[in-house]
Amino acid sequence: MLRISNTKDNNGLDGLKVRDTTLIDAYSQTVSSVVQSAGEAVVQVSVENRKKGQNGIGSGFIISSDGFVVTNHHVIRQSRETQIILQDGRKFKGKIVGMDAATDLAVLQIFGENLSKLSLADSNDLLVGQIAIAVGNPLGFQSTVTAGVVSALGRTLRSESGRRIDNVIQTDAALNPGNSGGPLLNSAGEVNWCKHRPHSWRAWALLCGGIESCQIRDWEIDY
Repeated sequence: MLRISNTKDNNGLDGLKVRDTTLIDAYSQTVSSVVQSAGEAVVQVSVENRKKGQNGIGSGFIISSDGFVVTNHHVIRQSRETQIILQDGRKFKGKIVGMDAATDLAVLQIFGENLSKLSLADSNDLLVGQIAIAVGNPLGFQSTVTAGVVSALGRTLRSESGRRIDNVIQTDAALNPGNSGGPLLNSAGEVNWCKHRPHSWRAWALLCGGIESCQIRDWEIDY
């Protein structure tokens, strides 16, 4: 009779489970740490549009202690008044500093004290497979977190104005209505790009760490 021992296989599976558990714990700890360090700089962008009854909610993030906030152009393009809501509940009127439909980016400013801010990383250092952590306000739910990876680099995407945007990052982090304008963060809690959710529901992200590609410096914002 042929006997097959499962002892070795079981030990191997046990070892695999231990390694998987360790990896999952490390991943969870990374995501949690990033959210705790960066979450207070992520804001809700509440928009009262020019057309009555067509108000909207998006996301944004503070990039300077003097209150500059980055979001998507399409979030505020028809705004009559914009309110920025911080994680601690404070509310500020958002002053539009600059908008660029071609890159779907906009910058507002709020005036308040003790504002948290996010650092901008160098997008040239991005690698496919790198962790991508999305923080925002999908469907109006504040401070929602999803995570994934950088799926691809160097994609192209059409803006709402029809202009082609180059060097777009693709990510599989889940994005829903209301996520637009919020940051996608690396494992150090730095902003590498600004989320953009086109009508196709695929998740894309516009480069935001390479400031020139965002054209933020073209608006001469000193932070």
